[in-house]
Amino acid sequence: MAASSSYSLIPGRHSELGMEYDDKHTGAAKTQGKSWGIFICWLLGNGCLFGFNGMLTIEDYYTYIFPKYHPTRIITLAYQPFVLVTTAIFTYHEAKVNTRLRNLAGYMLFFLSSFGVIILDVLSSGGGGIAPFVGVCIIAAAFGIAGGHVQGGMTGDLSLMCPEFVQSFFAGIAASGAITSALRFFTKAFFENSRDGLRKGAMLFSSISCFFELLCVLLYAFVFPKLPIVKFYRSRAASEGSLTVTADLAAGGIKSRSTPLAEEAPAHTERLSNKQLLHQNMDYALDIFLIYILTLSIFPGFLAEDTGSHSLGSWY
Repeated sequence: MAASSSYSLIPGRHSELGMEYDDKHTGAAKTQGKSWGIFICWLLGNGCLFGFNGMLTIEDYYTYIFPKYHPTRIITLAYQPFVLVTTAIFTYHEAKVNTRLRNLAGYMLFFLSSFGVIILDVLSSGGGGIAPFVGVCIIAAAFGIAGGHVQGGMTGDLSLMCPEFVQSFFAGIAASGAITSALRFFTKAFFENSRDGLRKGAMLFSSISCFFELLCVLLYAFVFPKLPIVKFYRSRAASEGSLTVTADLAAGGIKSRSTPLAEEAPAHTERLSNKQLLHQNMDYALDIFLIYILTLSIFPGFLAEDTGSHSLGSWY
């Protein structure tokens, strides 16, 4: 694209990724493709939770075929430790991790996990038993590992760009729950409340998840990195010393050399330690901690334990 030619790689007191492009090209690069970028970020945010939300939404099917194993609690508890541990590992090593490979691996794992739900059900013929249930728990853990890859990786990646991208990404995460709930209303109304009807609804959900997660893989791999606005912000991040965007630049057709600004002015790009970052953002960390406690106390906490009868019947 036209914007990519403006990132001239010249040595000297400027960075290798170039600060010599003129104001006209800079302004165009900062806005060209912005609307598409916002929309793609919304879709990628949806992809972070769409697969696992779909798995949670079909738990009435799992409760039907695994009545002895408490799937409403176990599936969520199988997910949470893996997403937290994966996130913690990447938090410690984030400055050295290839962001593009991290996010692609996460979205690929989302796709494979959604596909695995279908394969497992086909192989077990929709039957119960401990072996299929263990398989379901493994898939839930895989969703957790994928979430640990993508949610932090995409947040860090988009934080280098315009605020609208991060806002759209988190709006997509929030919307994934609403979309899966709406689809669940459709399947409950369309399919009968029987084992066969529950299974058909579950397979429809998983098929939609597969398609959507594959779409996210393709968008992040081939469309998003080629947007001029994305190339501009990633080039600027690399010029300021970022070591995690090299593969992203290559995907966008921009080559970088080995003399970043960090080598020319180390003090300018000195990175705060994780402890310093936590201290500066302690209020946000506490907010997130309290939100997680509240969320888990409701689901799978209250909802998983509330086994009484309700006027909504199976719709509850």
